[in-house]
Amino acid sequence: MSWLKIIGLGPGADSLRTPEASAALAEATDIIGYGPYVARVPHAPGQRRHETDNRQELERAHHALALAAEGARVAVVSSGDAGVFAMASAVFEALEGGPAAWRALDVAVLPGLSAMFAAAARLGAPLGHDFCALSLSDNLKPWPLVEQRLRAAAGAGFVIALYNPISRARPWQLGRAFAMLREMLPGDVPVAFATAVSRPEEAIAIQPLAEADPARADMRTLVMIGTAQSRLVPRGAGQRPWLYAPRSARSP
Repeated sequence: MSWLKIIGLGPGADSLRTPEASAALAEATDIIGYGPYVARVPHAPGQRRHETDNRQELERAHHALALAAEGARVAVVSSGDAGVFAMASAVFEALEGGPAAWRALDVAVLPGLSAMFAAAARLGAPLGHDFCALSLSDNLKPWPLVEQRLRAAAGAGFVIALYNPISRARPWQLGRAFAMLREMLPGDVPVAFATAVSRPEEAIAIQPLAEADPARADMRTLVMIGTAQSRLVPRGAGQRPWLYAPRSARSP
């Protein structure tokens, strides 16, 4: 029986991938995704692997749906959770605009552990109260809209998890975001940089907003911006403090 499953691989370590996702990957006849994500999937005998560039999401989705329509068991893979700035949306967009027969396909989304939750667990409990997630990429939306949403989130007192903070093609957006937020938030608001969480190269740092350095981030980094109510709990010498959000909140 053919199917298409849209799978979140989790943040990196195999131990953080769900058993449901691992079982589907082992049963798939075809694995489709961005090259580095496909490389994270264990090889299975006879399985076909289709690696594409990072910006070919709709083309990838059309290919996956066409293969499923031909009888394949297709796994479309994303890092983290497939529904968070990843392939689930692209597949449903392709499904909506594609042949009517595609709508009868057996399609399922399998959840994964998103980067903001993996990062939060390392940091303490920074998402313990209201929070939001924003992508700093302006590839699919205009930069003024990014700024509008950042201002709204900061003004409302949300902790902000920033995905896609910086890349070689987008080197200035994170610095601009910090500059804008410094106009609205106290300089001692904690900013966390969580890079490659759960992988061997994992690196986590906390800086006050006034000193937050965009150079600490790359495309593997989740940047988390606290609020004036975020708390730091000191630990022993040489240990990073715990960061948490109180369970109650005051007006910003």
